[in-house]
Formats: sequence, C-alpha cells, structure tokens
Amino acid sequence: MKIVQFEDVSKIYVSGDHVLRALDHVSFSLDEGKFVVILGPSGAGKSTLLNLLGGLDTPSEGKIVVAGRDVSELTENELADYRASKVGFVFQFYNLIPTLTVYENVALVSEISENALEAKEMIARVGLSDHLNNFPAELSGGEQQRISIARALAKNPDVLLCDEPTGALDSLTGVSVLKLLLEMTRQDHKTVVIVTHNQNIAKMADVVIRVKNGKIKSVEEQDNPLSADEVDW
Repeated sequence: MKIVQFEDVSKIYVSGDHVLRALDHVSFSLDEGKFVVILGPSGAGKSTLLNLLGGLDTPSEGKIVVAGRDVSELTENELADYRASKVGFVFQFYNLIPTLTVYENVALVSEISENALEAKEMIARVGLSDHLNNFPAELSGGEQQRISIARALAKNPDVLLCDEPTGALDSLTGVSVLKLLLEMTRQDHKTVVIVTHNQNIAKMADVVIRVKNGKIKSVEEQDNPLSADEVDW
C-alpha cells in the first residue's frame, strides 16, 4: 500500500527579485512499513521535503498525499490536526520540555492525539522505564533521543519523520537509536523517513532517495539492506 505520494511538487521562495526553488517538480511514492533515507548535502532540499511531508509547510505547486489524505489541500486548522495525529517527529536536538519529567513529556501527546498510546508502554519500548520521574537534563543525549522517539510513537502516527536523529550523538549511541527506529519499521510496520547527509545510514534503508539542488536524483530500493551492526561506522 502506498503511504506517501508526491506528485510534481515544488516549493518556491521569493524575496524581492530573487526566486529560490527549494524543491523543483519532485515526484516519488513510498510503500507502507519501509525504512526510508533521504540523502543529500546541506541545502539540497531534503529538509524542505520533510517539512512538506510533515505538514510544517505547504507546497507552492503539486500534490502531496499521505495515508490517502491530500495534505496539500488542507487548511491551517486541518494541518494542525494532521501534525498532531498522523505524523511523529524526531529532531536532532530532541525538543523535550525541560520542566516536565520523562513521563510527562511523553504523556503530553495524549492531549493532542485522539489515538495516543499509553505513555508508560512507549517509554518501556525504548528501554527507559526506570527514568519515568527524571527530567531531561538528568539524561544522556542518547536517552533524551530515545524519549523523543517514545513521544513520537505515542501519537501512533502513520509516518515517523526523523531529521538527522543521530547528528548530536556519538557513533555508538547513534547506532542504538538507529536500531530502535529500524525496529519500529520491522515490528510495528511504521513508515520511518530519515533525512540525513550520512551515507552510512543509507546502507540500512529499504529505500534511498537522493536529493540535489531541489530535485530527486534517484530513488533506489535495496533488497538486502544492512543491519546497524553490519555498517562500518
């Protein structure tokens, strides 16, 4: 089943006489339950692509369909509902609320998502049940990223979007986080989309989308992706 479809999508920014095509007539589709890596250098357009997929921005041209819903036609209120219930976000710097405990950070999504999963269960999934009452500052970077993943999963999203999720972590901790994200795909059949410039992460992907100068250079399906332990980090 196709979970994501981009049809001739462009994102154009205009500043005075300057016109920037951050994305230029992009088309691709993704099947449900795939581990996807969007690869490209800084400024290639990959973060713009992720923002459009996540409903954080709207296309200038073209059509975006996620789980059968035309995201490109949604109003601001409908986009807010889409972000709250259909998409999970994992960012490079965690974005946890420092004044809330681990449990409170994850349980917060139950206030915005009707189909939210139980916070304690999601925290257990990422192996941090013994840190329920800790604050983010009391956790390591890897532990904070695991909690951000638990929070994203608690929304029970159709798609999990990750923007350089290991960029602030050492390689050993980063591998453990990637293993966790891969487990979400293999066991829970979630579609996980990772934006990165790290070529090694692409070796783990079912699908690798290469972006350059706002255009899709290639979409490659890998029949035998490596596990995180097989990649030379």
